[in-house]
Amino acid sequence: MRLRTWLTLIPAVLLVAACSGRTVVESDLGVRGAPDWVNEGSQALNDRGGRLFHGVGQAPAMGDASLQIATADNRARAEIARVLSSYMDLAADDYANASVAGESRTSVQQTSSQIRNSTQLHLSGARVIARWKDKRTGAVYSLAELDMNTVKATLATARDMNQDARQYLDANADNLFDRFVQEKQ
Repeated sequence: MRLRTWLTLIPAVLLVAACSGRTVVESDLGVRGAPDWVNEGSQALNDRGGRLFHGVGQAPAMGDASLQIATADNRARAEIARVLSSYMDLAADDYANASVAGESRTSVQQTSSQIRNSTQLHLSGARVIARWKDKRTGAVYSLAELDMNTVKATLATARDMNQDARQYLDANADNLFDRFVQEKQ
């Protein structure tokens, strides 16, 4: 429950996507001279590149450049985890609502928890695809990306997940992602 509260308090959450080619996202960060991805922030998007989770991390100027880059990269991955966690919450709720009437409430709750807890498994496929350094402030920004296909492949091999839930997610992951993007617009 704390995670949901925390997620609602973050003002920089921008989870929007356009239905066609180019993704258009309004900026609220306003970092002058920065690449678009810095100002667009962390988001889920569906464009020509596929269904993607993007996380943007920032690290202030430090005496150690490699530590600064590592900090920005780790924060970008943490942002992906935050966005992915919201997606997994939607998937778990959708599974619980669609579950078979014969399944016990306890079984559905346990499976929903398994879906929510699988977020950490997916982060292994996240990779940093861009970095930018603000010459005025010395801050470094990193953009990490996780492809929905990687998430689906990881879900398909999750050992602790109920087989019915795995099959449900395999069949519905893309539709859930599209709905997730639409709800965040």
